[in-house]
Amino acid sequence: MESRCPEIQKEEIDDILKDFEGKQFEIIPALQAIQAKYGYVPPVFVKPLAEALRLFPSQVQGVMTFYAQFSMTPRGRNIVRVCRGTACHVRGGRSVLRTANRVLGLGDGETSEDLNFTLETVACLGACALSPVMTINRTYFGLMNPKKAETVLKTI
Repeated sequence: MESRCPEIQKEEIDDILKDFEGKQFEIIPALQAIQAKYGYVPPVFVKPLAEALRLFPSQVQGVMTFYAQFSMTPRGRNIVRVCRGTACHVRGGRSVLRTANRVLGLGDGETSEDLNFTLETVACLGACALSPVMTINRTYFGLMNPKKAETVLKTI
């Protein structure tokens, strides 16, 4: 698959990083600002961000890989998450995931070529009473089954 990293101009990088110059303890807000603009943290930002924050590039990379909220590859406009926690698993979460795999044509952690969808599994969505649970972006869908999951996914 070809790289989907957009051409990012130095001015764009400088514009985002100017507010974080020398503030090494603001690495997470800086990464969040980058991801908010691009939908992920393009690799081209690692070295300039490290320089702006007066950190090593390995420190920036370490934070990016430690926190699951940061993605280093483009993600879809619609993030579909299927819970694989105990309550969801016991109540049929695996069949909801299989349905999402089939409808979206994606495996866990994959993003569609058109950048419309990313499919992820998560350890818990914190809504065990509604299990099995699936989210699309920030909207929760509870008491899911394969038919409900297919209906919801086809309406996006």
